[in-house]
Amino acid sequence: MSSSWLGAIQDDRQEDELSGILWDEGAFVGTTQAKAARAKLSTTVAQETLEFLEAKVASGEAATLAEAVDTSIRRVRQLENRHRLAVATARYFDELEPLAASEESSIAHDLASAATVIDFDHEL
Repeated sequence: MSSSWLGAIQDDRQEDELSGILWDEGAFVGTTQAKAARAKLSTTVAQETLEFLEAKVASGEAATLAEAVDTSIRRVRQLENRHRLAVATARYFDELEPLAASEESSIAHDLASAATVIDFDHEL
């Protein structure tokens, strides 16, 4: 596993730990840090951005505009981390020696075969 790969995975984990926000499959479920730990930010945004953030509050996805901003930024950061992971994964496979690539292919085939007997809809 390349260090870039591991770094992208660790970035996601650190963001969640540092944010103080608890997430369950991407949904806001509460905060763990006191409000005093938050940084003050004063800015202007486009009207459609404000409407988007207000809709998050109105729907209950966030309790405040600040939490709506945090949620939106967190999602963007997660997408960026996933993109970096995809690039690192592609680079890993592009740089594999032929023997290692053959072994990876064999492992992937075996895993795919084993997965065909699992009923993912009823497994849990």
